[in-house]
Amino acid sequence: MDYFSTDFTLGILGGGQLGKMLLYETRKWDVKTKVLDASEAAPCRIACDEFVLGSLMDYDTVYQFGKDVDVLTIEIENVNTDALEALENEGVTVYPPTHSLRTIQNKAKQKLFYVDSDIPTAPFSRFAYASEIEDSVNNGGISLPFVWKAAQFGYDGQGVKVVRSLEDLKDLPQGECIAEELIPFKNELAVIVARNPKGEVVTYPVVEMEFHPEANQVEYVLCPARIPDAVAQKARDIALQVAEKLEMTGLLAVEMFLTEDDEILVNEVAPRPHNSGHYSIEGSYTNQFEQHLRAILDLPLGDTQSKQAAVMVNLVGAEGHTGPVHYQNMAEILAIPGVTPHIYGKKETRPFRKMGHVTIVDNEIERAREKAQQVKQRIGVISQ
Repeated sequence: MDYFSTDFTLGILGGGQLGKMLLYETRKWDVKTKVLDASEAAPCRIACDEFVLGSLMDYDTVYQFGKDVDVLTIEIENVNTDALEALENEGVTVYPPTHSLRTIQNKAKQKLFYVDSDIPTAPFSRFAYASEIEDSVNNGGISLPFVWKAAQFGYDGQGVKVVRSLEDLKDLPQGECIAEELIPFKNELAVIVARNPKGEVVTYPVVEMEFHPEANQVEYVLCPARIPDAVAQKARDIALQVAEKLEMTGLLAVEMFLTEDDEILVNEVAPRPHNSGHYSIEGSYTNQFEQHLRAILDLPLGDTQSKQAAVMVNLVGAEGHTGPVHYQNMAEILAIPGVTPHIYGKKETRPFRKMGHVTIVDNEIERAREKAQQVKQRIGVISQ
């Protein structure tokens, strides 16, 4: 099929920053795009060929949106999979495949998939309602502390809580959830895998993630991860195993824990471009967004090697600030060699909302990390 400067249409469910960065690549190749999002202020709106306003969870909206596209992909997992399945049955190409997405959408199903597939993961218990957890603790079924995770709709640190006492169970949402053993890990890692319909597959280098202690969001991503080569190879092998078992097409970001004895445990996955791969826009020969396009269009997969060491800093809304956004000290960070900011186009800020990111490239990872700290200290995402 010919994709370039033709009537071929790529449909994208979700119009946030991931979709916006994907559109950088479609515009580079002159691939026609159609985007669905529930917000009139979606960042994608300015760059797609056609924008449709509507709910990603509504069956009729998603079904009607997808009927006249050639390939349909996502930039967020929370979409109506029944509509996707109906479109697949009618001949629309959907990537990631609906059966893969259904497994990933629900964290309880995702964890059971790991167990059934012999993929190492932290021990867990599954609950239909959060109210059942206290009885399980009192009867010795699970032990404090543990990590509570909502089975569905968790995103950007939402739907996750460390439970250290029964008091911490108060005010939790009452839907389906899991209670996962709190792993004493020394690092959080991620590997992005790209796989096309032919089964050709590549992996990006293992990255190291540093999290904000309050927001439970990634604060820094470092590539390459500062780990031994043997551990990095083990992480990549496990990520490849996950992608193959899920029968993925497109990108799969595999987040992992590295334990004190250098064991790898899969935490969770995302079937799309991911925050842990943003560094690749400046740092890699083929960035993750171009790679996703290559994979879902069944084109040759690109070179995943890094040009330089890279560190990504997430720009999130400052605590205590809600309203029209203002970015402080942008000129100061632009004066630092190797710094490239990405502003997502969200006009309203609120505490911990992802508003952009900054990539720092350098020949030395430690020097890049030092510059990232300078960026974090100088820039402010506040309300006007």
